Amino acid sequence: MPSAVSDIPAAEPDLAAAHYAAKLTFETDCSDVRAAFAAGKVDFVLLDVRSPALFAQSHVPGAINLPHGKMTAHRMSEWARNTLFVVYCAGPHCNGADKAAFRLANLGLRAKLMIGGMTGWADEGFAFETETIAAE
Repeated sequence: MPSAVSDIPAAEPDLAAAHYAAKLTFETDCSDVRAAFAAGKVDFVLLDVRSPALFAQSHVPGAINLPHGKMTAHRMSEWARNTLFVVYCAGPHCNGADKAAFRLANLGLRAKLMIGGMTGWADEGFAFETETIAAE
């Protein structure tokens, strides 16, 4: 009798590769974001989509505060149409980043979710900033 793990067979390698390739088009992780900033290869805009009050308390270095409710076509026109936005919120228990990515996609913009958000950043042991860089 198989275990609960192998009871449902694993996907064939080509199907698994396609699945994970597709998944990576929607997300990135805290380590990759931090590495991009450390290397000076920031080819995206990092958006903290939490409230301005939470952003002021603590945020990922290099992030701009822009709650998803303020992501309008007019507001987002500040950036080039082909800009990649990386969005995050409090963590896995919060869907603010999903709402932001959905809003950006509906505006015709490219977005990735930074999985883990603030919780993931803290779990990696990365430092936070407290200086306010809030978008109006």
